[in-house]
Amino acid sequence: MLKLFPSPAHDVEGRAYARRIWAIALGILVFAAGQCAWALAIDSRQLLKDGLDWAYDVALYGLAAFVFGRSARAERATALLIAAILGLAGLHTLYDLWDKVANPRPIDPLTLGFSAASAILIAFLVVGLLWRFHGSANPLIQATWLTSRNDALATLIGATLILAARLSPVRWPEYVLDLVYAGMSFQATAAIVRAEWRARLEQRPD
Repeated sequence: MLKLFPSPAHDVEGRAYARRIWAIALGILVFAAGQCAWALAIDSRQLLKDGLDWAYDVALYGLAAFVFGRSARAERATALLIAAILGLAGLHTLYDLWDKVANPRPIDPLTLGFSAASAILIAFLVVGLLWRFHGSANPLIQATWLTSRNDALATLIGATLILAARLSPVRWPEYVLDLVYAGMSFQATAAIVRAEWRARLEQRPD
């Protein structure tokens, strides 16, 4: 288990976490930029939307990488900010659902398949990189671990089912899955907030 005090950035495990979280943030940024460039080149609105959605992951892991090891207070505040980002992602999913209902988008099996496969692959790569730290008591590390774990499960199920739903002759299964994904984002937000609240209670003097 990683130590919360002194700053874990000076521990062997802490340095390993810092390297991996930076690699995750930068790797996703490079991939997202390439996907958006491809989407613009082929004029694919859906592929562009999928590429822009990676901004939440870049922001989340980038914040964690930047703040990690600075101070316990900064790390705990960032954990709550990550919870807010996840909540915002859930709201964005609901907005995108409304937009898809109001303005149905054409279906392109090639780009949809690429988005689904790449999302699953990246999600499980992130879990693999962060698995070493899943037992950490550090609230920031815990927030990134919970995020990656939930995202991997949601992506594996959601991306596969959404791909199948989008290719089906009716669109309502896709809309239901969007609601489920938004709900999972809100659940992750609540889990991080509860973990932070428990940590505050444990540190409160008797």
